[in-house]
Amino acid sequence: MAKNGLAARVRRGKNGEAAGGPVNFGPLGNWIGFNLRMAQEATFEAFSRRSLEIGENPGRFATLTLIARNPGISQTELSHASGRDKSSVTPVVEDLVRRGLVERKRVNSDRRAYRLNLTAAGRKTLVDLTRCARRHERNLDAIIGRGERKRFLATLKKIAAQIG
Repeated sequence: MAKNGLAARVRRGKNGEAAGGPVNFGPLGNWIGFNLRMAQEATFEAFSRRSLEIGENPGRFATLTLIARNPGISQTELSHASGRDKSSVTPVVEDLVRRGLVERKRVNSDRRAYRLNLTAAGRKTLVDLTRCARRHERNLDAIIGRGERKRFLATLKKIAAQIG
């Protein structure tokens, strides 16, 4: 680990060989936003490796969880809840419908709106992904420390709620 807490990263050329010394992060090393992004990327990659063990895309976990916990949720509500714009949620939902994991039904009062529910296959996939996520969370707890988890989550939620 480098002095600022970031792992020293070696620059790579087009052929993958080292192109020079470690990257100098300058002030980025102490900027919260940059470090949040690096932590998010690292945790997503780790969860990706776990979910690939069951042949599933980790990016589907939050979507399946939100639909399971909110039966009949609309795609607009889903996009707000997941913090993603509707245009990026639509292809995810279409993929889940195509794979038979989510059922999408039109709302009679608004033919443009859909209500979403998990299918039996979607519930099974969510069980498998949840098992992977729990193992992943245990690893994060080991890094953060069980005693710090509550405070850490509160800080992340405060940032999400108050930024912008």
